[in-house]
Amino acid sequence: MSQPPPIIRIDHLEKTYASGGTLVHAVRDLTLEIQAGEFVAIMGSSGSGKSTLMNIIGCLDRPSGGRYHLDGLDVSGLNRNQLADVRNRKIGFVFQGFNLLSRTSALENVELPMLYHPGPLTPRQQSEKARRVLDLVGLGDRWDHLPNQLSGGQQQRVAIARALINDPVLLLADEPTGNLDSRTSIEIMGVFQKLNDEGITIVMVTHEPEIAAFCKRNIVMRDGQIRQDFPVPARTTATEAMERLNGADYVLPAASI
Repeated sequence: MSQPPPIIRIDHLEKTYASGGTLVHAVRDLTLEIQAGEFVAIMGSSGSGKSTLMNIIGCLDRPSGGRYHLDGLDVSGLNRNQLADVRNRKIGFVFQGFNLLSRTSALENVELPMLYHPGPLTPRQQSEKARRVLDLVGLGDRWDHLPNQLSGGQQQRVAIARALINDPVLLLADEPTGNLDSRTSIEIMGVFQKLNDEGITIVMVTHEPEIAAFCKRNIVMRDGQIRQDFPVPARTTATEAMERLNGADYVLPAASI
């Protein structure tokens, strides 16, 4: 039985920028495959190319060369409107800063992507779906709260629910624990692990090895290229991390990179 095509297939990707008369090679001849159901952390120092790669994977930018197939579709040469359509249909985004609308409830924040990409659901069905997704991330009892009535971790859960509302094939998370304390970071990584266990493909950018240790696979970039790509041999689970955090002076174990 043949293996299904990868969710992400990148072949000899290039991205260059002109900066002050100098050509900057942000990504160099990069080839990568990510299968459905993986949970991958992309790591690297500032200037390594990880953010550029994430923008291309998220259809926020186009490569200068090479090919990028997302869920079997070659998106390399699509124009901005076509890329926007692909983003709305196939990708959910989670950001470090939550990016919630401050004067709307958690439920309304989650419903928002359905307004930009209307489907067959009635407004009542949209509301019911948003409540189900909030239940999935553990916030079913906070649906009517405004963002300023929620903790940082709860706001990030709302952001995750919003990213999931259109049933994307890929969830992209950009430093999702960057504004959170250790305990809340573990809780959020537990949400991601639960979603991944249910089959959702997740790609996450992080500069924190201890957060990357919650993933199944780590990719380390430097100078626009992948320098390491390895399965995490002893993945940290949120349950274990929280149990150890409740002990004295617990520090999350770092991944070996």
